[in-house]
Amino acid sequence: MKVTLLTGASSGIGEAWADRLAAEKHNLVLVARSENKLKQLCATFSQKYGVSAQYIVADLSQPNADLHIFEETEKRKLTVDCLINNAGIGTAGDFVQLDLASEQAMLYLNITALVSLTHRYLSQMRERNSGTVVNVASMAAFIPAPFMAAYAASKAFVKSFTEALAEENRPFNIRIMLLCPGATETRFFETAKINETEKKALLGQTTIQTPDMVADEAMRGMKGSKTVVVSGFGNRTMAKLTALVPNSLAARFIAKGARATLQKV
Repeated sequence: MKVTLLTGASSGIGEAWADRLAAEKHNLVLVARSENKLKQLCATFSQKYGVSAQYIVADLSQPNADLHIFEETEKRKLTVDCLINNAGIGTAGDFVQLDLASEQAMLYLNITALVSLTHRYLSQMRERNSGTVVNVASMAAFIPAPFMAAYAASKAFVKSFTEALAEENRPFNIRIMLLCPGATETRFFETAKINETEKKALLGQTTIQTPDMVADEAMRGMKGSKTVVVSGFGNRTMAKLTALVPNSLAARFIAKGARATLQKV
């Protein structure tokens, strides 16, 4: 059975995205850490949309979680025709003051797990000469972000990696897309332990989207032909402007706005 495998599916953008995929009759494999939420979502999607919805409990910040997921889909005889690497976390603050173990776990989830899952399932897609891979980055992928240094760097990696793979796999009838949401009302800031004052310092007057808005744009992007899909008109404008501004100047501007709140000098 062909399925769409979606990581980070239990809340936020992932949950909204899963709902839209199910509505369009995608059979789903949802991946996240919360078994109760995954079980609830699968039951809802199966009943509401008449699709097959399964789940795999996994913490992708831990080594070998990607192997567990791959082996589980093999055991269930599922063909992952569409892989959506949506799971990701962020951190914020003065880098040297942040917990090193948390930074390393973030980098493992945002980079290593994404690369590993892509490698495992893309190899099979190449054999079938068909498939789709969607990797989720962020607006932070476009410029260095002081006080979110490692997070922004991890998303810049995802952007570069995805754009390169899109060209590598063009001869194999495989669609590879990058989704770049901007600030979105999810548990991202809570998980990153960013309070409201810090959030305002980092985002300024940035418009915040809802998970539903991002999921709608993601679905439209999957039906289109663009490799890079930026969610939100304001974010698309900003992404174009970043190409005109030197990274050093952009980084200085961000640091100036956030330093008073996020750094003790």
